[in-house]
Amino acid sequence: MKGYSERLQEVQEYYFSKKLQEVQELRNAGKPIINMGIGSPDLPPDPRVTVALHETTALPNAHGYQSYQGTAELRQAMADFYSRNYGVSLDPKTQILPLMGSKEGIMHISMAFLDEGDEVLVPNPGYPTYTSVTKLLKAKPVYFDLMERSGWEPDWEALENLDLSRVKLMWINYPHMPTGAKGSRELFIKLLNFASRNNILLVHDNPYSFILNEEPLSFLSLPGSMDHVLELNSLSKTFNIPGWRVGMLSGRKDYLQAVLRVKSNMDSGMFLGIQAGAVAALHLDASWISSMNAIYARRRALVWEMARQLQLEVDEGAVGLFVWARVPEGMQALELVDRLLYEKDIFITPGMVFGSKGKDHVRFSLCVDEGLIKEALNRLTK
Repeated sequence: MKGYSERLQEVQEYYFSKKLQEVQELRNAGKPIINMGIGSPDLPPDPRVTVALHETTALPNAHGYQSYQGTAELRQAMADFYSRNYGVSLDPKTQILPLMGSKEGIMHISMAFLDEGDEVLVPNPGYPTYTSVTKLLKAKPVYFDLMERSGWEPDWEALENLDLSRVKLMWINYPHMPTGAKGSRELFIKLLNFASRNNILLVHDNPYSFILNEEPLSFLSLPGSMDHVLELNSLSKTFNIPGWRVGMLSGRKDYLQAVLRVKSNMDSGMFLGIQAGAVAALHLDASWISSMNAIYARRRALVWEMARQLQLEVDEGAVGLFVWARVPEGMQALELVDRLLYEKDIFITPGMVFGSKGKDHVRFSLCVDEGLIKEALNRLTK
């Protein structure tokens, strides 16, 4: 065997892949670990979603290869979802591409637009996959800082002073993970103007629109955005089906066709039952989102109390599936994470996973049963 690909030198095993193995080993050793680290919804999907999946499995054509572009019903349901929730009109035939999860989309978009040596603007803090995919393709991540003092908006002065001549893509994500910053139409306009001035394709990763957020916003609602923006979205968090791997990419026809050229060489279509379940999920009304948010709001209030017990600072105006917390001066975030894991049997995520601007922070997931959060709170007071 003549050796591994050089690209493996550019990336490490995903933090949660490695850390969750350790958490499981502690559980196997009898430790009652409460996992508050990962954002995998623990609540079930609506019964109508699973019924649609189950009923479709009995169809004679359900188990064969499916279209790379998804069924017409799924694309129409996605278009209707965007129209109903964001006020965005999309052509389901040409402006929507279903994906096997938005993480797949990050890779496919990057493969469609990047060559070796191209540069990519990556937010700091931000989702680690933006960096790892960029490096796997031998492109170069160029980090732009998000500033806590301005609600985790970009450091505009530093951004404008960068050499952008080789930058092709820019990743953004609002509501932002991990900080929970909502973003705004005004911010989106500034970002769109920046991208258009510098001939950069802006990719908006938008899976947290509806979690504890009363003002869901799509970048594609801005006039003129189609020429400069692609938007990723996901059903994982909104409809509690992360393991089903259902996402979508929206944007200009020719941009999606470029991504499809990559995708069609990487998979053989999404299982028909999953597509039927996704259609049922996308047809749920606003009461579904309200009911989920009522649960998450109760959980968040308990996590805020945990943060107070630990003397952490949180922004109670943040939204999304996580609570992002700053550690007090003199405390190391990594030390806090290890102390909670090994002394209190509570696992949370260190902010440094998301970039250097997260090193003084930790992240709590709300994908934890209310009773378990109360138990974690009790452990802190013992």
